[in-house]
Amino acid sequence: MTTHLSRTRNQNPDLDLSIQRTIRAPKQAIWDAWTTPDQLAKWWIPAPLSLRVDSLELTPGGAFVTRMSEDATEWHPHVDAVFLVIEEGSRLVFTNAVSSSWHPALPDPVAMTTEIILGDHPDGTDYRAVVRHGSPEQRVRHEELGFFDGWGAVTDQLAASVE
Repeated sequence: MTTHLSRTRNQNPDLDLSIQRTIRAPKQAIWDAWTTPDQLAKWWIPAPLSLRVDSLELTPGGAFVTRMSEDATEWHPHVDAVFLVIEEGSRLVFTNAVSSSWHPALPDPVAMTTEIILGDHPDGTDYRAVVRHGSPEQRVRHEELGFFDGWGAVTDQLAASVE
């Protein structure tokens, strides 16, 4: 286990889904892609949808709010979450179980806590996204809704934007 993975909470295969891949770019480029609104808007939703970043407050308790659009004119809620952990250059944790106004939330389709972990790799960056759910049913629902296709597509888009 690499150092960066030892900082994360234990994973539970009954509750968690994850994507891991090597991205041939430095950690800083990936960190910037996650933490710069203009860059995030370019890759963090499967194409051809468009993303707008309304709030990206990079502090624990800070708002993380995005909207999506099919035509870039009519915008719909995408994520309304708060950051839990920010470790500059290596780790972001956010949840949509609490809204950006700090009210308990019941997000559709599932509540989740997401951990983005960036580690060193000889070919670039070891990129991992761990998505935690509150019940096995929520995990299964997220997987059935296309977790691997959706998160895989945006991870491919992230890699293409920084490699």
